[in-house]
Amino acid sequence: MASPGGAFEPGRNSVALLKIAPRFEALNFLLNPLVSIAALLTLIPYLAAAFFGEASIAWTQRLPLWLRLFAPCLLCVPYALVAGSAGILGWRGVVLYASLPVAIGVLLWQAGQADPEQRGNWRDFLVLATLGLAVDLRWFESLWPPHLAIFSKILLLDAGIYAFLALRGMRGVGFDLRLKLRDAAIGLRELAFYTPVALALGLSLGFLHLHSGRPGVVRIVGAWLFTFFFIAVPEELFFRGWLQNLLEGRVGRIGALCITAALFGLSHFNKRAAHFNWRYVVLAALAGIFYGRAWRSGRRIGASAVTHASVDAIWGLWLQ
Repeated sequence: MASPGGAFEPGRNSVALLKIAPRFEALNFLLNPLVSIAALLTLIPYLAAAFFGEASIAWTQRLPLWLRLFAPCLLCVPYALVAGSAGILGWRGVVLYASLPVAIGVLLWQAGQADPEQRGNWRDFLVLATLGLAVDLRWFESLWPPHLAIFSKILLLDAGIYAFLALRGMRGVGFDLRLKLRDAAIGLRELAFYTPVALALGLSLGFLHLHSGRPGVVRIVGAWLFTFFFIAVPEELFFRGWLQNLLEGRVGRIGALCITAALFGLSHFNKRAAHFNWRYVVLAALAGIFYGRAWRSGRRIGASAVTHASVDAIWGLWLQ
């Protein structure tokens, strides 16, 4: 089954990580106190917005404008801690993670001033293109120690979350991970709609392969939770909460759904293949339709992330 938009190879990555994490050379490195502090600092903006969104945004609104605009430069601190612990700290990385989040924030603050109706400003799409390409093409991963490039992805996510929600003030994103029963119901409904389509097409194309694995409950739950928080939610926030949300003001609900799904599919062109992986693109684009439907049913990232994480976990555990 098809996966999220390019930060990882979906269920496969989460399951593989759970299988081989004890053998990762990065595991001992993660036990370094400085790296642990960096991980905490990296996750705080993400989790604060996900679980205390209104309160955290209200707190930032009380800050002077200049401080609100330049606060994202602090995202260079986790980079400095991780790279410094590995002995690869360089000025390029510090400058990048101090300046790029500020530039993103300034652009989206300007977009908010120029486009209060939130129909989508050129600055919005420039920021989205920059974030998407940086993650999908792995522009900055060489600045990090092996196996720890996930820090870069989450730091870019933090920059986007702060800029779109606290500075741009984007409405209707639905980035609230205090899940409701309705989120689960919508997410599982779209999973039920997509699964037979994906199975029929994926098996006929030779992209999916059934195998008789019997993973235990711990492995299933672990794979799903990892996928939900570190793959599905970030990518649903990018593609549905930001991109589809903005496009609706330009091309309407159906047009936004189709364009976002197509871009979501294309973001998989270089996954699991040395060349253009058209099978993956097709299945991911179809998945994007159902993820987009889940999001817009209640305008909740949690709903589409339930569908997304479930698809990826099933694929990683039973179909890859």
